[in-house]
Amino acid sequence: MTAAPLSWTDAPLLGFDTETTGTNVVSDRIVTVALVHSVGPGRESETVATWLIDPEMDIPEPAQRVHGISTEHARAHGMTATEALEEVVTMIAEALGKDVPLVAFNGGFDLAILENELTRLGLPTLAQRLGHDIAPVIDPLVVDRGVDRYRKGKRTLTDLLAHFDIQQDGRLHTADVDVSATLDVLRAIVAKHPQIAASSLADLHREQVGWHRTWAENFNEFLKKKGKTPDVNTSWPL
Repeated sequence: MTAAPLSWTDAPLLGFDTETTGTNVVSDRIVTVALVHSVGPGRESETVATWLIDPEMDIPEPAQRVHGISTEHARAHGMTATEALEEVVTMIAEALGKDVPLVAFNGGFDLAILENELTRLGLPTLAQRLGHDIAPVIDPLVVDRGVDRYRKGKRTLTDLLAHFDIQQDGRLHTADVDVSATLDVLRAIVAKHPQIAASSLADLHREQVGWHRTWAENFNEFLKKKGKTPDVNTSWPL
């Protein structure tokens, strides 16, 4: 009797998060990056790599309040963006090349600012290194919106941790802690919605493209009705 193939949930995952100088993916810069290689539930299954980067610009006070990194600290202790991001993108490209999915909460932001930073620095982008669109990617925010579309309330990482009753063991908005929390949320979603685990990575990636488009189109309609600019990108992950 042939054993059933393992789900992607039983294989390695690569969590990814950035902390930045702000929310503009074109003009802002990356200050920290965390990559967490996970082979199962629990912190003992995680291997964490982090980078502190000198963004070569002042870190605005609101951003400093979020992640706790001052301009002075980043200048004194940070790597150059060229050196750090070359290491980061090499690791991500190697993982994706082995079909290890990249897991990122609201990952469209992190991928967009990474690709823009690489372009600014004259380095090949992640998509260029892969030779195709960035995949497979799993974004627990997109998945949660897709499988529990009509649930009321906000869906920040903090909100989803509370929704799934996950106890946080570190300071959120520290990139490595955010990644570990994101992996916890993904596993909680999978436990509640087993059809996610039954999907192939390729199918799950395609489903997320549709889920995000549906959400973004609806949100843009909401913004229009409020007299605001409907500026939410309908494409995912970029």
